[in-house]
Amino acid sequence: MGLLGDLETHADDTFRTAWESREGRIVPAPKDLKLSNDAVVFDRATVIYADLTASTNMVDTIGWQASAEIYKSFLFCAGKIIRHHGGVITSYDGDRVMGLFIGKKQTTSAAKCALKINWAVKNVINPALNKQYSSNTFKVRQVVGIDTSRLRAARTGVRGDNDIVWVGRAANYAAKLTELKLTERTWITSEGYARLAGEAKYSGDTKQAMWKKYSWTQQNDLPVYGSNWTWSIA
Repeated sequence: MGLLGDLETHADDTFRTAWESREGRIVPAPKDLKLSNDAVVFDRATVIYADLTASTNMVDTIGWQASAEIYKSFLFCAGKIIRHHGGVITSYDGDRVMGLFIGKKQTTSAAKCALKINWAVKNVINPALNKQYSSNTFKVRQVVGIDTSRLRAARTGVRGDNDIVWVGRAANYAAKLTELKLTERTWITSEGYARLAGEAKYSGDTKQAMWKKYSWTQQNDLPVYGSNWTWSIA
């Protein structure tokens, strides 16, 4: 069978074959799913996307070596923080990382991660960059998006070279929130905000609100919450 035949057969089989679904109890790896229409279903999961801001301009401004060092530092910090809070890294995509949280405190854990990533960028990555490059004027910034919803995992790609696609609102909205161009570094949907524990909504004994409510104009004015707060790392 030629290339066209392979493509047509796969498309026909994919749209015709009934899906097999099962409840998710752990975050699957690609090997845990079939390449056929096989899905793992999570009644609720929380997705976090951490994305570098203005990375294209960064490469044009400071060159490939410093840019690569920023990529490596940012993705390492974000990945370590996600794992520290019990999240699973589901993909690295250029200058951003996607993490997934399940369990009872999943959304609070994701929010803490986002605030700690903000802290790490300000107190670890930028100081290290400026220490190495004394004349540097570039400032590393990031945006993190969080949402929670019903989510399904399916395996995609070709045999020997495949990965998992996450299907559900949380994956889409968390990614889209990183495109917001306001001053806030962390964004969460109203559904996610409603599930946050008090410690992730208010600061210490003063109970000062750490989030500000906005209307997401790019998404039918849905209510979302933005934060510039950090959560220090010991």
